[in-house]
Amino acid sequence: MIPDLEQTFRWFGLTDPVTLQAISQTGATGIVSALHHIPCGEVWTLEEINQRKKIIEDAGFRWSVVESVNIHESIKLGQNGREQYIQNYIETLKNLAQAGIQTVCYNFMPVLDWTRTHLDYRLANNASALRYEAPAIAAFDLYILEREGAYSEFTTEQQNEAKQYFDSLTTPEIELLTNTVLAGLPGTNEVFTTSEFKEYLKKYSGTDSQALQQNLFYFLNAIIPDAEQLGIKMCIHPDDPPFPILGLPRVASSEQNLIEIIEACPSTSNGITLCTGSLGARADNDIPGIITRLGAHIHFLHLRNVKREPNGSFYEAEHLAGSTDMYEVMKAVVNEQLNRKKQSRQDIAIPMRPDHGHKILDDYHYNTYPGYSVIGRLKGLAELRGLEMGIKRSLI
Repeated sequence: MIPDLEQTFRWFGLTDPVTLQAISQTGATGIVSALHHIPCGEVWTLEEINQRKKIIEDAGFRWSVVESVNIHESIKLGQNGREQYIQNYIETLKNLAQAGIQTVCYNFMPVLDWTRTHLDYRLANNASALRYEAPAIAAFDLYILEREGAYSEFTTEQQNEAKQYFDSLTTPEIELLTNTVLAGLPGTNEVFTTSEFKEYLKKYSGTDSQALQQNLFYFLNAIIPDAEQLGIKMCIHPDDPPFPILGLPRVASSEQNLIEIIEACPSTSNGITLCTGSLGARADNDIPGIITRLGAHIHFLHLRNVKREPNGSFYEAEHLAGSTDMYEVMKAVVNEQLNRKKQSRQDIAIPMRPDHGHKILDDYHYNTYPGYSVIGRLKGLAELRGLEMGIKRSLI
């Protein structure tokens, strides 16, 4: 038999309204967590790591994956001060390895960790989902942020749609859109002001996707030798959304991007977080094919679905619905597990989490982080578990 995927659940620590006791009722056995209270760029001490690990293990779980050890903007920008932040990062990896935690998810998105325009998009069944609306982003860019040079990045039709959208907004709706787009890192309540965000845009004015990619490669070649020696598997999370927005470049949005990242620093420690939701926002990303071709480098799975719309908008659909064929995705994952079994690899039980979930039922009673409702994710995990079991049983 092939081992099951390791079923995990994201937990934001003691400030998370979703408790470990609640998560224990979902069927998950692993926890995905991070030390969100430590500022980006500072070292995670062994003491802090072990404190979090003890809380997780005392609740009956394994701390399976760190998501994320965030990367300081100085590294992404290639600034002079990056060497100290790289050394801090390596020190954190050493402490994680000493604590027995060996899978680290990260991303290389400038400034914003992920971007949506609506955090309470109501579906036909009154469930609440996250949504990215292209005209809303254009309206924010052109008429709220008023970014220099933004008009040249939109067609006349897109500009007209953005103007209509902006003109329809009330003052509170403008404020809500601004706060939603400029939300900070997951696990925090940080929101950038437009002036703060503009300052970051100035810093990135000379950094295109090629320069950002070179800064990523520099970072990888600096840390991967240590990660390999420590037995740590780094796994980059794709850009979300997987295309440039608000003048910020992208570096991990397509299969070709992922290939280039892998080839820049060949190592078992240089791998991928396969996020079907992030990659699925682009119709040209063949996700089952990516798993088939790059599966050996996948160290972590984020399984969720999005429903794409013709104008570039999308919303987060049910895990087994949406524009991505989750059956084909899971079948490709199971085939990768079979390949690993043939190769006698030890990492057949790839950590997987139901990435995001709708707000349903009693989820409305809790002020959870956007996308991280407990019942919605429980539903997604149950569906994915059943899909995995059905595919594996059909192989016997």
